[in-house]
Amino acid sequence: MGIDIEADDRALRFSRRERAIAQMEAYDLDMLVLGRQANVRYISGAPQLWVVGTRPFGPICTFVRATGEIHLNSTWDEGIPEEIPHENLYGFAWNPMTLIGVLQNIKGADTARRVGTDALTPTFAKLLPMAFPQAELVDGEQAMRDARRIKTPQEIRALRRAVAVAEEGLARGVAELIPGTTEKRLAGAILEAEAAGGVSTPATQDAAWVMSKDHPWRRAEGDGRVREGDLVALSAGVLADGYVGEVARTLYVGEPTDSVRSLYRRRDDLWDRLLAACRPGQRASALLDAYAAGGERLPAMPVAHGLGLGFDPPVVSPNLRATAEQDVLEEGMVLALTGYVWEQGVGAVFTRDAVVIGAAGPQVLTQTQPDSEAAHA
Repeated sequence: MGIDIEADDRALRFSRRERAIAQMEAYDLDMLVLGRQANVRYISGAPQLWVVGTRPFGPICTFVRATGEIHLNSTWDEGIPEEIPHENLYGFAWNPMTLIGVLQNIKGADTARRVGTDALTPTFAKLLPMAFPQAELVDGEQAMRDARRIKTPQEIRALRRAVAVAEEGLARGVAELIPGTTEKRLAGAILEAEAAGGVSTPATQDAAWVMSKDHPWRRAEGDGRVREGDLVALSAGVLADGYVGEVARTLYVGEPTDSVRSLYRRRDDLWDRLLAACRPGQRASALLDAYAAGGERLPAMPVAHGLGLGFDPPVVSPNLRATAEQDVLEEGMVLALTGYVWEQGVGAVFTRDAVVIGAAGPQVLTQTQPDSEAAHA
């Protein structure tokens, strides 16, 4: 595990900026003023510290379409790509007028016609026109979403690395799964393995739970101890070099019964239907329809969501069906795809994998074989 802060790979940085510039042209944006961390990382390629948690909008990164210049909020040079010179860096400031002064000095700020922001506060809604006196301030988040929803080949390689670390965590959890262990011990084993893989930022800390046999979409009540006859879900997720990788499996503790084997067969059938729906040009709602076609109830969680620098569109959920019916899957999207089947008195089988929408069909990035899930622990 390295201790140096390094910029994202050069090819990765430039491939993302090419997509961003294409969307800026499509939306007729001269500049982007970005505050959301995923968007900042997408454009700059520079990891930033002290950005955990929710914060109000601020001009953290400005991207100029005509010149390709990037101006970035940073108090040090470590981890800053070579194409962002020191003079394009500016420090933190409590006084927003200091930041407006920085923006005013950007070449082209005084002549820009349309400037997009990925968020806005009442304060900056009043102040940004001072930095861009000729510009119309518009929503730039949609341009960034359109850029990020399709992954470049370099991004898919980065996602593979993140998924591989998550799989290392999952494997450790599987190895620790025996009767008498606890959900907390399993979660600790998964998180420890992820850290050993070089990632100290888990996507989730709720990494292991015993499935309820009485209620769908719930964990079993009790002391969190694993017992013979339990179905146990293990879910590993990491934020590696800015990219989220996720994988989840469900294992049966003991010798599988006929009812358990039947549940896994239902999961296999559902999974085949979900993968069949992962094709370019298909409506995202087809992923919801796959559950109905297999006779399965839709889960409470999203059936799929985009993976990338955080969660990218689309988010396919029963609560957002109208959106899913409008959203079209495109080649190059990467989805965290979820299969979930439940049976009263038996429990649930929960599966999640990273899937690339490809021209020749879906490609599963996860290497862990689904067949291993049915093996007794």
